[in-house]
Order: sequence, then C-alpha cells, then structure tokens
Amino acid sequence: MSKIISTNRLQERIAANPTLVLLEALPQKYFVDGHLPGALHFPHDQVGALVPALLPDKTAEIVVYCASNTCNNSHTAASRLGQLGYTNVSVYSGGKQDWSDAGLPLERNAVAAN
Repeated sequence: MSKIISTNRLQERIAANPTLVLLEALPQKYFVDGHLPGALHFPHDQVGALVPALLPDKTAEIVVYCASNTCNNSHTAASRLGQLGYTNVSVYSGGKQDWSDAGLPLERNAVAAN
C-alpha cells in the first residue's frame, strides 16, 4: 500500500524537493481541463508504457493523484509503480478536489502527452 499524503504535506514536499514528480492518473480530457501545477499526465491504465520515458529514476520522489478521495486511479497507478520497483511513491488521495477546495490553482495551459 502506498503512503497517503495530505494537501499540506504535498505543498511541503513540493517546496522541499524541486525534483518531486507529480503525476495525474486521469484520462487526457481531465488533465487538459486542469491539473496541479507542474503535474505530468500519467493515466493509470498506461503506467507500463509511460514509465521508461517519464520515470527513469526508480528512487525519485513521486506523488500520484486523481480527481478526489473517491477516485481510485491514483491508487492503481501507485500500486503499479510499486510493482515495477519504484520505492518512493505516495498518493495524494484528496486529488484535484482537495487542492481546489484549499484555494490552490490548477494549470490549464498544457496539453497532455498522449
């Protein structure tokens, strides 16, 4: 099971580690509509295909999120990353809903990679 982090903890980790990898585990439409600043599009059903190019360092600090605490895509993606040997994976289970509810901005100016 992946570590779960809160909005405050995610903000702390982003500030402390500029190389933190933030992954949104939702389909392209939702990523394009708005995602956490600096996040990469990482659909939960494409983990195996995307990791070689996006995540070469299996020890990197990675945080995966999706829409809200009722969405399981982030847990699915994080579990798959663990199976593939990634050792520092957390899930921001509140996802975009908690981020927005905290008054934090979403980016809407990027296009999904796939």
